[in-house]
Amino acid sequence: MRIYTRGGDKGKTALIGGERRYKHDLRIEAYGTVDEAGAFIGMAISELNESTDADIINLLYQVQQTLWDVGADLAAVPGAKYTFRTKEEAAGELEPFIDRYKEEADKVTRFILRGGDKAAATLHVSCTVVRRAERHVVALMQVENIFEPTLKYLNRLSDLLFVLARAVNARREQKDVLYENSTEVFREGRNHSSTTSTES
Repeated sequence: MRIYTRGGDKGKTALIGGERRYKHDLRIEAYGTVDEAGAFIGMAISELNESTDADIINLLYQVQQTLWDVGADLAAVPGAKYTFRTKEEAAGELEPFIDRYKEEADKVTRFILRGGDKAAATLHVSCTVVRRAERHVVALMQVENIFEPTLKYLNRLSDLLFVLARAVNARREQKDVLYENSTEVFREGRNHSSTTSTES
């Protein structure tokens, strides 16, 4: 396997379908940030305990696999001969895990400061990187067609990473630190995507 091809030496890279674009193109920013999110999730896995956090580790490995599908789907230009990989139900499949791990931490009604245990803090970072990937995908969809399950998955994934970070802190008996100027913002009955940040 050749690591360097020199194909990108002039600032362009190939998308699925053969088209070459500059590396700051919206589509490349989108799938590149998805790749970055996967790397941070890998870092979080390395900080988790294999005996006490095996369930979370296995879930995060599944997430990394799906992020490769998401990235590939975002790399496919409209009109390319390509079969999309992200399942239509991928976002929905995360929801039971969100509900499950939300219960491990104390109920939260205000914004919290991201941090705590190192593994939890890395999951919080992963959450914010997924949010950035989502913003890039939204920018892309303003100018080109995207495969919508990719956007839905990223939106739900950020929620999952948020509740996983809180669950890990709870397992380590690390208390959340509340944002001092926060009013009550989280209420029962609101959708999942409104539980992690103002970007719902």
